[in-house]
Amino acid sequence: MKRWTYSIAILLCTGAFHKAQAQIDTTFARNSLVYTEYLAQVGKQNLGYAAEKFNLNIAEAGIEMARVFPDPALTLGTGTTSQHRMRMGYNFGTDASWTLELGGKRKARIHLAESQTELTRALLENYFRNLRADATLGYLNGLKQKNIFDVQLDSYNNMKGIADADSIRFKLGQITEIDARQSRLEAGSMLNDVYQGEADWKTALVQLGIMLGKQGKDTLYFPTGDFSGFDRNFDLGQLIVHAQNNRADLIAALRNKTVSQRLLTMAKANRVADLGLNFGIGNTSVVTNTVAPTPSSTAISGGIAIPLKFSNKYKGDLKAASYGIQQADVLYRQTELQIQGEVIQAWFNYLSAQKQARQFNTGLLSDAKRVLDGKTYSYKRGETSLLELLNAQRTYNDTQRSYFETLYNYAAALVEVERAAGIWDIQF
Repeated sequence: MKRWTYSIAILLCTGAFHKAQAQIDTTFARNSLVYTEYLAQVGKQNLGYAAEKFNLNIAEAGIEMARVFPDPALTLGTGTTSQHRMRMGYNFGTDASWTLELGGKRKARIHLAESQTELTRALLENYFRNLRADATLGYLNGLKQKNIFDVQLDSYNNMKGIADADSIRFKLGQITEIDARQSRLEAGSMLNDVYQGEADWKTALVQLGIMLGKQGKDTLYFPTGDFSGFDRNFDLGQLIVHAQNNRADLIAALRNKTVSQRLLTMAKANRVADLGLNFGIGNTSVVTNTVAPTPSSTAISGGIAIPLKFSNKYKGDLKAASYGIQQADVLYRQTELQIQGEVIQAWFNYLSAQKQARQFNTGLLSDAKRVLDGKTYSYKRGETSLLELLNAQRTYNDTQRSYFETLYNYAAALVEVERAAGIWDIQF
């Protein structure tokens, strides 16, 4: 009789397993995306990156604007006297003026605009460096949340099967009502974890759509792959040298020094007085009155306007530009020091994550699984208490979750090392 009861409980357990799976909402449009394709689409479609590209276009337009010469001014005029009965005649005049820039202002403007364009280009490269790393972390997080969700769903199905079997065993008088109720409560608690795990998973997938610059209300993008292939052996000294030679933000800091120097050159050029050139032609019509008859005449004039630069005794613009150069130099050295610190910190974190990941290779997962299977078998035979089974289940769940968290941290640590060092060879 006992064997028949045990068999019936196992069959109910199996049926509950399939029923529980059907109750979990995992039905939404799937769009699988391999990592290389995902990263390529991020570079082409990410809206933030697209907006940053306009800064480069604006800077390049600034070079064209800097090439513009001052526009000339043309003045046309006419006049007459108020003595119409005296027939004094009319006069017409045309005057053209133009500012002649001296001191190399136009050349200084062009050089400044070119330096600002190079700075903008370096900042755009640095934006993509961070975007690429953040997009990869989002992709890895999607994989991690899916694995954790699978663990929670599997644990719930196991617990639901045990709870259903315990309900039968209670009716047969083999266990107490408290044990049956306790297993049912544990299954309900695990189901709540499943719902939250699914929400966390879907939220991570939504972030992938945001990175791609598109998000359908009923479509989610699913990452593919696993957490293998993240083992590297780095030399700290080489990482630091590579970062100092290739990091886009350090190149931007160097470009900023050039911009500051060009600003000083521009300030000096602006202190040179410009010349105002003018040329005019005037015509007076014939005067036909009897008092002072005068024939028509044409007058030609020309001149130079020299501004008096009394304002040059104030040197605030030169001081500001000089301080800007000193500030840019300090910022460059600060960026260099910051990069070195980021590389060292990322390297230490990677080594730590590597050791933690390798710790699971010693058999932690298999040991936790064997303990759970043994406790489950013993509990069904009445040889182990429900509390011991629940402890084994929690230990197994925690070990599984810790395993996937560690794998994610290991992969994320590699991403941070390569972000800090200005290198990129991640493929999975």
